[in-house]
Amino acid sequence: MQQPRRRIRSQRHPVALAGASALVIGALASASSTLPPPGRASAGPVGSTEVAGVGPCRISATMGVQMSEGMPTPTGYAHSTGQIHALNLMIDFPDAPGAGSAMKRLAEFFPQTTNWFRTSSYGRLVYRPEAPVKSWLRMPLPFSAYGIDRGSPYEPGYRHLVRDIVAVADRKVDFGAYDLVNILVTPNAGPSALDTVLSVTFSGNDDAPLADGAPLSNTSFIYSRQDDGSGSYAQTGYRVLPHENGHIFGLPDLYTTEGGGSVGHWDIMSEDWGANNDFLGWHKWKLGWLDKNQVSCASKPGTTDHVLTPLATRGGRKLAFVPLTAESGYAMEVRTQAGNDQAICRPGVLIYKVSSDVDTGQGPISVADSTKDSGGCTRLPNVHAELSDAPFQPGQTFTDRTNGIHISVVDKDSRGNYRVRVTRS
Repeated sequence: MQQPRRRIRSQRHPVALAGASALVIGALASASSTLPPPGRASAGPVGSTEVAGVGPCRISATMGVQMSEGMPTPTGYAHSTGQIHALNLMIDFPDAPGAGSAMKRLAEFFPQTTNWFRTSSYGRLVYRPEAPVKSWLRMPLPFSAYGIDRGSPYEPGYRHLVRDIVAVADRKVDFGAYDLVNILVTPNAGPSALDTVLSVTFSGNDDAPLADGAPLSNTSFIYSRQDDGSGSYAQTGYRVLPHENGHIFGLPDLYTTEGGGSVGHWDIMSEDWGANNDFLGWHKWKLGWLDKNQVSCASKPGTTDHVLTPLATRGGRKLAFVPLTAESGYAMEVRTQAGNDQAICRPGVLIYKVSSDVDTGQGPISVADSTKDSGGCTRLPNVHAELSDAPFQPGQTFTDRTNGIHISVVDKDSRGNYRVRVTRS
């Protein structure tokens, strides 16, 4: 029997631009305790029930927590393995006509988003973007008439907007044929993303508006362009979309309402601007991109060694985990400047705590900094500098005295694999 799940509305906010103070994050989510109908597929490692050896490390989702980091991801979200068919609609308004062609707007995000997911998932997620309507879809009302604001939920302005989108597009689009929907709004509608971030995702919604009999329950709205003039936007501006689609697969925001600093640039659900970055290994496991034999579970007292291969490469053991409670534990992985990771200036073993009982946007994951107060090792624009040199090197140890946990990086071999020693009393 399914458990009641809150209706989630996830929102993205940038941390401070270079030299500026962090933006204050607004309201995060509204919720209702309704029982959602089964989705066409579950997110994550669908159908996998064999968890021998790693079972204690699959910390469970916490009921009532918005977008819990626990496993498994509830049904209703889009499936995160196999083929995903993504509907892309480009919309404009009478008071904000599309600047340039609609297909040029689409090209801001594709094929980059497809390539990003292919690289991050080791080919396990095949993202197929489709745009059956090649021109701008003109809404009947001015943008200002819909009352779209930062953090607006799926009511009432968004419901009105969605009804109009469906009415304008329905003759040309079979909404029921797609796994998710991306609404790419003309960038001149609403404020600049540098002032107010409107991009938002409605994921897992059981009370979403219907189109062709199918609920638009996994839909991302992308506004403006987060271009600060640093020169990075042309290469990395698309990443707002894989971030927002991450919510569609059930992943929470990893920035915090205090300005974002618990994860830094180590996951696109934390920072999705500036230089490129990947998902954390925990998210790759949660999404079904890592097999159970690629995860090492240190659940018993004593000392164990774990050899980890770089997260960006295919094959090999990628993640070690030390469970603390049924809702929390420490994860370890090797991060290098490869794959989707371009901002890494200190390769090594990243150690972070995962908490499934913490809401999205409240810090469900926190990275341990091996070089506290160092100022970081990068000066790339829009990258959280302090945590950029967080990974641990051979000879360094992370200690949680309260829980009797010691995690030491023992050595690194010629192939770039690291040996990590976990001692738990």
